[in-house]
Amino acid sequence: MSEEENAGQGRGNRRYLMAAVPLIVVAALFAVFGWQILSGRDPQEIPSVLIGKMAPTLDLPPLEGSGLPALTDAEIAGKFTLVNVFASWCVPCRQEHPFLMELSEDPEINVVGINYKDNPDNALRFLGELGNPYAAIGVDRRGAAAIDWGVYGIPETFVVGPDGTIIFKKVGPIDAVSYEREILPVINRSIGPASRLMN
Repeated sequence: MSEEENAGQGRGNRRYLMAAVPLIVVAALFAVFGWQILSGRDPQEIPSVLIGKMAPTLDLPPLEGSGLPALTDAEIAGKFTLVNVFASWCVPCRQEHPFLMELSEDPEINVVGINYKDNPDNALRFLGELGNPYAAIGVDRRGAAAIDWGVYGIPETFVVGPDGTIIFKKVGPIDAVSYEREILPVINRSIGPASRLMN
């Protein structure tokens, strides 16, 4: 075989290889997406690097006029706590509010709120209209605490164990499905039968 034929065969092999690369990439993507779907995981679920780690420090001023304490580390220390990030301008926050009200009725669950980039008067009206599930509210006017907690958008809810470790994170509003399939099972595993909360 001549040098020219060898060179031509080498170029042909490279062309086949270059044509195969996109097919391999597409096949790998299909495999990843297929695994995600078949694993039963929610493709919209955003994992949090904070799960299993100590909750970020809380030192937020109170919502003036609410009559509630500021949200500090002392308000969650030693308690099974739901930290809910909310705002009056957040439509999904209204939708999840009844679930927070129900959770707040359990004396073993400490529900606290981070009021995110909100007007205090509007936040007070929001709570006056829908009820107040929170034992403490911290005002995060500039969103700095939300950044520390890894908040992507609101509402978001974190479950923090009595030792200060973040156990669970819910991105988006709590609805009937996530309440029964995510929130109640976490409570059940952590502090006992969650069935006491179900109507």
